[in-house]
Amino acid sequence: MTPNTTKLSTTKRLLLCLLSALLLGFGWMTVSGFTVLVALVPLLMVSSSYSGSFRDSVKVALWASLTFILWHLSTIWWVWNAAAIGTIAGTIVGSWWALLPFMLFHIVSKRMAKGIAYTLLVTAWIACEYIYIKAPAMSFPWLTLGNAFAFDTWAVQWYEYTGVLGGSLWVLVSNILIFEALKSGGKGRWIMAAAKVVCPILFSLILYAVNAPTTERYTSREQIAVAAVQPNVDCYEKFSGSEAQQQKSLVKLLSEAPVESASFILMPETSLATTVNERFISATRVVQAINTQLRFAKSEAMVIAGTQSIVPYGNRRISDTNRFSSNGIYYDIFNSALGICSDPAVTPVHHKGKLVIGVETLPAWFRKDKIFGVDLGGISGQLGIGKSCQPFEHNGVKIAPAICYEGLYGDYMGEFVRNGAQVIGVISNDGWWGDTWGYKYLYAYCRLRAIEHRRDIVRSANTGISGFINSRGDSIESLGWDKQGVISATLRLNDHKTIYTRYGDYIGRLSIYIALLCLLYTVAILSKRKFYLD
Repeated sequence: MTPNTTKLSTTKRLLLCLLSALLLGFGWMTVSGFTVLVALVPLLMVSSSYSGSFRDSVKVALWASLTFILWHLSTIWWVWNAAAIGTIAGTIVGSWWALLPFMLFHIVSKRMAKGIAYTLLVTAWIACEYIYIKAPAMSFPWLTLGNAFAFDTWAVQWYEYTGVLGGSLWVLVSNILIFEALKSGGKGRWIMAAAKVVCPILFSLILYAVNAPTTERYTSREQIAVAAVQPNVDCYEKFSGSEAQQQKSLVKLLSEAPVESASFILMPETSLATTVNERFISATRVVQAINTQLRFAKSEAMVIAGTQSIVPYGNRRISDTNRFSSNGIYYDIFNSALGICSDPAVTPVHHKGKLVIGVETLPAWFRKDKIFGVDLGGISGQLGIGKSCQPFEHNGVKIAPAICYEGLYGDYMGEFVRNGAQVIGVISNDGWWGDTWGYKYLYAYCRLRAIEHRRDIVRSANTGISGFINSRGDSIESLGWDKQGVISATLRLNDHKTIYTRYGDYIGRLSIYIALLCLLYTVAILSKRKFYLD
């Protein structure tokens, strides 16, 4: 079965690929995510202009590669400001995960019915996104299609049922229906395409109204006061500067926070600017200073602050992330969050479990070659990987102490909520990339997490955006780029677990099975045809 092809000139194919890359890129340029609903249509036109021969498939692969590489470069170029290898690796690996499902679709579409080919495109693409999210060594889910709506949260309130992979499903189906409507020109196809695009938005608007702060669909009446500290310390000078001076500045900012009334006060990732031995946390000078400040103010608040911490193991090698000291002791270094209160004996610790590739972690085959490590002010090299997502509990309230990059992972953040988190805290250090899109989307992705789990969020960044987000993804108040200060707000607690919280990325898991079934069915049918022809 070889469908008819539409002849296009090389110039037209180039323009279509550039248009596809541009429409995809707009979704991550703080413009609007809605362009991705049609972004693959030009590339599908290029695919339809070729046959299924090996030579033509190679040409399609080259055009598609150009599209996906330009898409990645146009949207993650800012990573270069901190680590050139990050932009290069992210572009290569991310483009591969987009190219694979598209080429499977192209090859199958020339040999099988459209229904099978389109089902394979949708499920294989989402399956690849899911694998990329879950990959332990090379995970960078920044350009998951559903993430494109981070600035259009009013339109994707149904993420509480599907997560961002539901957004990817919406994008892929919309592109297919619009492409088919363009090919046929039939009124019925245009109506179907419009319905698939509009209906999720209408449903979202209903959910947006239902989840207004004045309603109590998923939220209790109980509220807590929280504060976010933004020190605005230069990331690259942070660990080379005076630790004592930074400690003094941090304690001064803490004194400006509403310590008498707040339940939690968040300070950024690595805000303590020291290395804490977890066996002697209470003996650390900056921890003692915070303890003293809270006792002096007679505060019952818990300060959640980021630091670099060491866990010694003695002569036991626990994992391949362990380091070996000169005095014969194995140990791990973690990017951690500490829960500090007036009682120095109570200091819970969370170890960051989602690490930044090339900065905090490397694939196993690179770990012995320091050429690939990037030094970002103390938190660099192969760090230990946190294994638990336990919320911090203080005065009967449970808060998720998530760290920076963890905010990109919906299902991972859901683990905090499944373990009882009633509100989500995120501490971050967003200054590595300068005043670019990077820190803006790190904050915006937290808005998606708020919708997925219907939790209010407090976010503290060293610089970037510190702020508060309600359970429907609205930014309540924020402190922007290159600003120092303390902001406070009242957040509502929630004990309800959404469908997405309970089942996580089930769309990704289902997509893997359906994509494999489509491939097996295709192989079986083509083998059968070959048998009869022979």
